[in-house]
Amino acid sequence: MSQLDVISCKKRKRGERVFRFKTFGEQGYPAEFNGSFRENVVALLEFGHLERNMKCTGMLCWSFQLELHRHPPAHVLLFVFEEPFEASTNRHCNHCKYVGWGHHMICNKKYHFVVPSKQTGAAFGNYEGPPDSGKGEWRSIVGVEGHALHGVIHSNGFGHLLCVNGSEMGSDLAGRHIMDFWDRLCTGLRARKVSIYDISQKRGMDLRLLHGVAYSKPWFGRWGYGFGRGSFGVTQPMYQKAIDAIQGMPLCLLIHHLGSSNHEISLIFSRYQTLSDHSLETVGNLFHFMLELKSRLPKETGHDSYIPGISVETTCRWSPKRVEMAARVIVEALRKAEFRWVSRQEVRDAARVYIGDTGLLDFVLKSLGNHIIGNYLVRRSLNPVTKVLEYCLQDISTVFPNHEGLAMNDSKLKALYKITRLQLMKDMFILYYNILIEQKQTVATGTFSAIPVAARVILDTKYLIKEYCGEQPLDIKEGLKLYCTVVSRKNDGTEKVLPPFECIVFKYNPTIRELKLEVERNFREIYWGLRSFCVESIVNLNAMGSDLVLELVEDGSKFLFEGNDGRIGNNNEGIYESNENRFVDCPCGAKDDDGERMISCDICEVWQHTWCAQIPNSEEIPNIFICNQCDQEIALFPSLP
Repeated sequence: MSQLDVISCKKRKRGERVFRFKTFGEQGYPAEFNGSFRENVVALLEFGHLERNMKCTGMLCWSFQLELHRHPPAHVLLFVFEEPFEASTNRHCNHCKYVGWGHHMICNKKYHFVVPSKQTGAAFGNYEGPPDSGKGEWRSIVGVEGHALHGVIHSNGFGHLLCVNGSEMGSDLAGRHIMDFWDRLCTGLRARKVSIYDISQKRGMDLRLLHGVAYSKPWFGRWGYGFGRGSFGVTQPMYQKAIDAIQGMPLCLLIHHLGSSNHEISLIFSRYQTLSDHSLETVGNLFHFMLELKSRLPKETGHDSYIPGISVETTCRWSPKRVEMAARVIVEALRKAEFRWVSRQEVRDAARVYIGDTGLLDFVLKSLGNHIIGNYLVRRSLNPVTKVLEYCLQDISTVFPNHEGLAMNDSKLKALYKITRLQLMKDMFILYYNILIEQKQTVATGTFSAIPVAARVILDTKYLIKEYCGEQPLDIKEGLKLYCTVVSRKNDGTEKVLPPFECIVFKYNPTIRELKLEVERNFREIYWGLRSFCVESIVNLNAMGSDLVLELVEDGSKFLFEGNDGRIGNNNEGIYESNENRFVDCPCGAKDDDGERMISCDICEVWQHTWCAQIPNSEEIPNIFICNQCDQEIALFPSLP
């Protein structure tokens, strides 16, 4: 078992249920998820182990032991914390405010889903606080940084993925496996929308920029997360134009300008152009090919490579000697073709004269392609007319004219031309830094001047959102489904609509009075500001309390209920996630608080970004600040005598 298992599982009861990590959260495992999020999470927690030694005032914690694999045995723990409004130290959610959900009402509960890493697991295993201990202990456990996974979802189904730390950060799980688990859990529980603050990096490279250029979407995009909200006034059309601008930048012109001052970049481009089956014409093509190549390269290199360019798995059923012999037979058949392009079938038929094992031939032919064997480079390409794979030999001295004397030295060829993951990541960082981040003055002009601007737009797009179920109907075959929301009327007569709609399900034909009572119950359970809400009327339906619903409306109809909560009174601004009445009007175009550092003018009290006010992030915010507009107005004042 892993270190986390020893720390966190040593005090657990024998016979506690163990769940499969790879399927946890799917429909029916461990629970049937047929209701709304708040109903599904309750159904899930019935299968969890209540951690009584982690119980604090008004807060509960459940754990699930998840099996990664049996041989050797390895497990991780999922902790689910239920945080009620009364026990929360920070009642307003900044994540909701920054992503654009500040108009949502504060929920009665939110649920933290935490998978500790090896390091943070000690905090859970060593916690010995009594049930009546202060909530600061519990808060330190949830608030600690470095978890393998930490997500929080409000009882209305809107949530935030706070952190994902894969194997590079000490977790037993790769980042993609953690995301698969989180995505499966959100789908099963029927979360509505989930946001991510994407500042993920790898080897010093921002993944939202690297994957944006390579795949037109961030790394989290493979799970459906896309543009949510940009900082510094960045909009979705701006974001898409920035990606298109960098992706379409022609490599031939860029390499020409960069290569004059950095010869290494030209060598890197030549290396990967040689390995590619297709012409790499744009910046997007190059980064896409490099990332795809990285995913195909073996993690271990050296002892498992019998021929330069051919990586043989340790489970391969053919011996290294047979693989090498088959490769040399294929190369000899291509050499007899006098360096012309030959179809795959022709090569296979010629090699079968000497190699009877067709499976071995197919394996080697699949492995060969733009690889160096002996003194030759084996090229592979798809014929655009016949759509048939073709092979051809090239003398290595014609491909690498500057290294003619190295053609016979296999060890040097391995070092120079066999790409490892480490070498690829080094090459990628050089290209990333020189093309996307720090362009030379001679390059950042003319056509290429768009690159730093577009890169900045992509980097300023940090908030991503995925819509899981939204307002989709629940998966219920029988019953009446109605979508309802409320208008909470203040005593001064003004109204504010409360999104989103909630799906109310009846298994019978209710009366209007019963519908009103069910709406009251649902919204009281979800929102703290509506805990004594009373429905007075239905805005878009004129009906008596005894009327049957199905006689008036159809299944799936939407209703707006008007009511009042006497406990709130006139001052109900504190019931919304965004409790600040900031007026934002920044020169960049931002009209709302996006989480970036801001400063307010001491005269007009309008907020703007410190960066847009020419105040570097490395400097402290000045005690007195006057915006440009007020400064200009002051300059127009008549001078005093």
